[in-house]
Amino acid sequence: MSGLVNALVIVVVAAVVIVRQFRASRIDTDRRWWLLPGILAVIALREPDLLDARHHTASALVLAAEVIVGLAMGAAWAWTTRVWVEPDGAVWSKSTKASAAVWAVGIGLRMGLFAVGALMGIHQHSSALMLGLAATLLVRSGILIRRTQSLNQAPAHATAYGDHVPRSAWKERV
Repeated sequence: MSGLVNALVIVVVAAVVIVRQFRASRIDTDRRWWLLPGILAVIALREPDLLDARHHTASALVLAAEVIVGLAMGAAWAWTTRVWVEPDGAVWSKSTKASAAVWAVGIGLRMGLFAVGALMGIHQHSSALMLGLAATLLVRSGILIRRTQSLNQAPAHATAYGDHVPRSAWKERV
């Protein structure tokens, strides 16, 4: 894929994911939560320009930093997401203001990595950003599924994260 197509895929996936996560949504543990991150990773890894041929080691370090930022961002996003169990046993999630801050910091770090790479003369391809996004989504989904499973195993009288947060009278369904 061309760099423009990769950039468009990244923007569309990020926009859809971000918009959906700031609305209350039911978590389905039977769903293939790893599929979208897996597809993004495969697309990113098939690109021949993932590493700059003239700066192989430096571009590999910048790529590794991008993936580490993606992993950290995914974990932070998952832990700042409000998760609760409805009386019928359904588990719901909704990103919080802290989640928005995680996104802002993550985007800032990624822009900083791009700037450092550009200063070093490294040709950076959009597939590195796509690989970082895949890492973010994979870690976030995995942690949320794990949190969901632990909530489903909790006794009925146990409280969930965010139970004492006021809720609106209605929920948006996805």
